[in-house]
Amino acid sequence: MTRIKLPVTMTKRDNDYRDILERYRPNLAFYESTYRDLHRHPELSEQERRTSSIAAHHLQKLGYTVHQHIGGYGLIGVLSNGSGPTVLLRADMDGLPVLENTGLDYASKKMMKNGNGNEVPVMHACGHDVHISCLMGTAELLYAAKSRWKGTLVCLFQPAEEFAAGARAMVADGLYTKYGIPKPDIVLGQHVFNLYKAGYVALTAGPALAAVNGVKIRIFGKGGHGSMPELSIDPIVIASHVIVRLQTIVSRELKPGTLGVITCGKFQAGTASNIIPNYADLELTVRSYDPKVQKQLLDAIERIVGAECEASGSPQPPKFDYFQHAPATVNDTDQTKVLEKTFSEVFKDGTGPMEPVSGSEDFSELARAINVPSIFWALGGCDPAKWDQAKKEGKLNELPINHSAEFAPVIEPTLQTGIDALALAALTFLD
Repeated sequence: MTRIKLPVTMTKRDNDYRDILERYRPNLAFYESTYRDLHRHPELSEQERRTSSIAAHHLQKLGYTVHQHIGGYGLIGVLSNGSGPTVLLRADMDGLPVLENTGLDYASKKMMKNGNGNEVPVMHACGHDVHISCLMGTAELLYAAKSRWKGTLVCLFQPAEEFAAGARAMVADGLYTKYGIPKPDIVLGQHVFNLYKAGYVALTAGPALAAVNGVKIRIFGKGGHGSMPELSIDPIVIASHVIVRLQTIVSRELKPGTLGVITCGKFQAGTASNIIPNYADLELTVRSYDPKVQKQLLDAIERIVGAECEASGSPQPPKFDYFQHAPATVNDTDQTKVLEKTFSEVFKDGTGPMEPVSGSEDFSELARAINVPSIFWALGGCDPAKWDQAKKEGKLNELPINHSAEFAPVIEPTLQTGIDALALAALTFLD
């Protein structure tokens, strides 16, 4: 894998990163207002038109060279500032089909049609509005601080992360070939979590986020009257057995301590209480850190589903459709150690190890496509007082998590910390 050639002790450390942040940090009131606006107006995956235009206009106004409509509504802003490394900073833009229940005065009331044409509520329930606002702020900070670094900065705003498709779509649409930008030497990104208090940054070398595969399964039966099950083959019963049996894969087929997650998040069948349907549909999410484990999980799912269908006399084999694939996010060990040093020097006690997360991201596709290192860290978003109280009471697991209708990162110090973290990461690897 390509390495950025940096000395172990960098002279820029002597220039005091803290001075750069304090001298060039932008007016946070603008980004706090931007965050509220983005939160109030989320957009579904592959429909991020308004969000994309806000980011593009901001970068153009600052003086970046902007390229839009890459892999959908994706865009990049490029700032060339002499010879030196090329650093790519990434933020994702899409919201989720969730009905918001935060009670915020800037809560989303947005409704949109999804890909199936159904109108659904939309919410920034995963914090992508934080990511956008932070990268916009960092873009301004680093533009203002041009006298303190050399190289090329690429600010990338990605669509369709929730589909695990946006990064791959941008690469396929010529991200690294059409626009004349130097090949990035490193790809950097962050994600807000309530797992950590606002103002805290967590980072670790190696696995940070799990790989993911989505699996759609159709189980076939023989439809009939609900009063005469003996003349039918009930796919709902078969599917119910499948769901329970799938939970034994992790507990009985993986070595204890090996991460594996199999969750059935969707079960649809039938149209009426007295009709046994012809089929039942399941949708699973499957996650692990190791490609071999991921294959083991997927193979076991096919084996168990097939066996349950055969045991129940299903008239035909089950149908499998794989979607939403993203590889594990694995932080480059050497470069992570370099960034850990920067973070610890500036954030002091406000940084520490990141616990690997079983959630998934397509972020690493941006680096894997060109075989360069990447680093992805966690940005704390929980109100510090609430986090401290929850920890004291042993109730950290009760805090609203990503994808929850109650997920609401506190605006500050989350935004300032996120802007600072992205800027510090970029400065660490630029000349």
